[in-house]
Amino acid sequence: MEIDDKTFDAFVKKNKAALVDCSAVWCGPCRMLAPILDQVAKEVEGKATIAKLDVDKAPDTAMKFGIMAVPTLLFFKDGKLVETLTGVRSKDEIKRKLLA
Repeated sequence: MEIDDKTFDAFVKKNKAALVDCSAVWCGPCRMLAPILDQVAKEVEGKATIAKLDVDKAPDTAMKFGIMAVPTLLFFKDGKLVETLTGVRSKDEIKRKLLA
């Protein structure tokens, strides 16, 4: 699922547990992380939701959260930001943080 500046808030509020993958099409590490996030999304279906935010297309949201490097993962619980991770992470670490 892709979100942007207009749909970001609704996505975060709608999902009890949510992960926003802040990335960019030109980012090599973002492309490395994409299949990991696809696997996590399948494994947590019904418990959490993952969305991709292209920082070049959503500058307001990137600025709001101080995104200075991609990939950056934003973890939300009940609409509140609970953790931010930067860089490529393992599937297990992502799942653990998302379902915590």
